[in-house]
Amino acid sequence: MVIDKLEHAHRYTAMGEGIARALEYLQETDLVNVSLGKHIIDGDKLFAIVQEYDTMDSAAEQMESHRKYTDVQYVVSGAELVGHSILSGQQVSKAYSDEEDFTLYADRPDFFSRFDAGTFMIFFPTDLHMPCIKDGAAVKVRKVVVKVAN
Repeated sequence: MVIDKLEHAHRYTAMGEGIARALEYLQETDLVNVSLGKHIIDGDKLFAIVQEYDTMDSAAEQMESHRKYTDVQYVVSGAELVGHSILSGQQVSKAYSDEEDFTLYADRPDFFSRFDAGTFMIFFPTDLHMPCIKDGAAVKVRKVVVKVAN
């Protein structure tokens, strides 16, 4: 897992071509005005999902992980909390779906991080994460999730 400001993206380009291209997309795209939905960058190997939502209470949410894709998430506006744990035998509540590329876990996160505008997080397959969580009152968040094929 990586948490940093987008201005420091150059520190992570050696993590692989897909990560480098995802960070480049985030730096070069007008993320405030790009339309919501899926944006193909390189077929199934690299694409972005632009979304807006209101943050939620953590009590009703679960951590997730992915196998086919690494997530590079970036908050354009708003702020949220993200719960984290490292995959190590947590109880699966929803088995892996190849079509949806996620597994859900019943365990609560080990810790939460604040995810502010201008920050990105990279979640690898062993990084369980619970995004979209409110920090006090619910707020609207605009986020871009770039999916990088593993």
